[in-house]
Amino acid sequence: MAKMSSWQVSIAAESAVAMLFAREGWNVSVQYGANQPEYDLVAVRGAAVLKISVKGSQDGGWGLTQSLLKNAGYHAAADAWLARHTPRTIYAFVQFKGVGLYEAPRVYLARPDEVAAQLKRTAKGRGDTILYERKAWTQRAAGAGTIDSIPAGWLFSEDRIKEMAAPFDVHLIPT
Repeated sequence: MAKMSSWQVSIAAESAVAMLFAREGWNVSVQYGANQPEYDLVAVRGAAVLKISVKGSQDGGWGLTQSLLKNAGYHAAADAWLARHTPRTIYAFVQFKGVGLYEAPRVYLARPDEVAAQLKRTAKGRGDTILYERKAWTQRAAGAGTIDSIPAGWLFSEDRIKEMAAPFDVHLIPT
C-alpha cells in the first residue's frame, strides 16, 4: 500500500471516525478548513455532545507531547498536555499501519486523562512522548523486555462510546 502524506492520513482518519460514529446513530459535524483548537469533529446523540480530537497514524504510534518536553521530563510533558484539554474532549486514535486498502483502520477512544496516564506508564514508567499501539522495547531501551500497548478497552465499540458519553448524557426533565 502506498504511503499517505500526513494530510491524507488526517483526512482519512477523520472520515473513518465520522463514519463509525454515524453508524452508531450519532449526528456528526465535521469541520473543514482550518482546524479548531482541541477538536476536529462534534458528535451529538440526545443530550450527549462529544468534542472529538482525531489523530491518525500509519507508523504504529501517535506523537503527542514532543513540543512540551523542553525543560520538562516525560511525566511533566504529559501533565502539561493534559492541562490543555477540557472535560468534553475525547481522543480517537486511528491506525493505518498494516491495514489494506479495503480494510477498516483500527480506532481507539480515550479521555485525555487516560492518554496522559498511558504516556506516563510507557517504558517501565519512565514515560514517553509517543502513544504506541504496540511497542516491544529492545534490550538497549529504557523499557527493555517490556511491551507497551493501548489498553484493549479503548477499542472503538458501542460500549466504549457509551462509557465516553456517560458523563455528558444529561437527560433534561420536562417542565
